[in-house]
Amino acid sequence: MAGTARLICGAAALAEGGAGVRFDWPPAGGAGKGFVVRHDGRPRAYVNRCPHLGVELDWQPGQFFEETGLYLVCSTHGAIFEPGSGLCVAGPCRGARLQAIAVSEQDGRILINDDVPASGPGDGPANRP
Repeated sequence: MAGTARLICGAAALAEGGAGVRFDWPPAGGAGKGFVVRHDGRPRAYVNRCPHLGVELDWQPGQFFEETGLYLVCSTHGAIFEPGSGLCVAGPCRGARLQAIAVSEQDGRILINDDVPASGPGDGPANRP
């Protein structure tokens, strides 16, 4: 990951399909506007904003997955997103995507790069399927 990497959390803080970690993401408005979760063994980071109405996804702070831990869900209208790509597969924004944030896992740490946003949905070293 080129540029200045910023520590978000320790890798152990992210359990597969479990609670995520919110972080400040200035390009999207600051406090809590980014989040990272673990899916398929890798961290996945996105802007915390549903493409339908622009509301934050988590139904409780850090709770982004639905009850089975397989999909991300919007707390407001129940839109369902694939965690690996950010693609909305059900709900009012079907076909739209969450905005990916470049993320990596190095030496037991989850890092993002504030200088280099992901170029498209699912981009970034750890966001590629």
